[in-house]
Amino acid sequence: MRLTLITLFALTLTHGQELYRRRPDVDTRWASFENPSAAKGKAAANNKTAKGHAFEPFRSGETKVLLDVKGSGTVRRIWMTLPERDPQMLRSLRLDMFWDGSPQPAVSVPMGDFFGAILGRAVRLENELFANPEGRSFNCYIPMPFRSAARIVITNESGRDLDSFFYDVDVLMTSRPDPDALYFHAAFRRERWTELGRDFELLPRVRGEGRFLGVHVGVITPQDVTGWYGEGEVKMYIDGDSDLPTIAGTGSEDYIGTGWGQGLFQNRYQGSTVADGTAHQWAFYRYHVPDPVYFHKDLRVTLQQIGGDSKRNVLKMLSQGVNVRPVSIANKSQFERLLDLPPGFDLSRSSTPDEAWVNIYERQDVSAVAFFYLDAPRNGLAPLASPERRRDALQGPAPASR
Repeated sequence: MRLTLITLFALTLTHGQELYRRRPDVDTRWASFENPSAAKGKAAANNKTAKGHAFEPFRSGETKVLLDVKGSGTVRRIWMTLPERDPQMLRSLRLDMFWDGSPQPAVSVPMGDFFGAILGRAVRLENELFANPEGRSFNCYIPMPFRSAARIVITNESGRDLDSFFYDVDVLMTSRPDPDALYFHAAFRRERWTELGRDFELLPRVRGEGRFLGVHVGVITPQDVTGWYGEGEVKMYIDGDSDLPTIAGTGSEDYIGTGWGQGLFQNRYQGSTVADGTAHQWAFYRYHVPDPVYFHKDLRVTLQQIGGDSKRNVLKMLSQGVNVRPVSIANKSQFERLLDLPPGFDLSRSSTPDEAWVNIYERQDVSAVAFFYLDAPRNGLAPLASPERRRDALQGPAPASR
């Protein structure tokens, strides 16, 4: 009996629900092409209830409604698949979600990056919130509550027709809304290239009360910058922080739980899905589920644009006119903060050995989907960028930064 209780408790923690309890206040609904309204007793109406409407073609410029329901409830799962899953297509499909009749979307993101196909690369994936079991389908398990209405749409902005598109959205409709529930939001940003010495905003400042759930990040580094890209620290400005944040990490790979570089791995709350030095592409995720990040007034999250290499190689880059700037020198137990020194510091005159590690500001192509909950169905962030800006230069070798 004790083992059974422990098992049930573990399942409760894992799935956010008690598997053995009655829920007389809940009705289960699925929206798909077989039942687009998610209505009771209205599914499988085509082809005399045999398989008759599993998919639809998805024309260029078309918007499909995936869910449109009234009342209170929670989206529990979203699944979809399509035949063309190249980076250009996955960056071009725009996914929008609206809660409680808001005219502005709480979620407006490229479909691929949202589902973990970061940089449009549809790899096999399984973690706590997303799954792509064989690289051919996309699953999201993030709970998305709403009080009076939910509307989810997807738009084909690729310039290409798809001959088939499949989906379902699984919803629990409730007799009354949860007064303490926050609204789910997701926002995408990309900079190509970032400004030297300025942090990339994973999440621009949002105002209200909420919780930062996590982020998907893609990085493309320039060909003329050598060494390791991921020395940048994640910083979180919470509840009125201005010049200095409340939270600062120690490096990009450290933020996702690894260290001393970044290979391929997938864990429940953190992972690296792309580590491609040949293509100069890196992708990773981090979810703050066991280590929640709450905010009560506002939140802003950034990632420093810092890489590193040996002093010898940094001097070589500087001599070639590569757009980098030394930040600090790490030589065994010594750490020299170069930005604290008087202007005019010359790295070539430093007494540190040529093998010493030098952290450098560099320009990177960074894109990110930030996931968060907020106490309002709109977030005030900028609209999603055009498909051309989202998908520019995702394929092929990375250019130089100059």
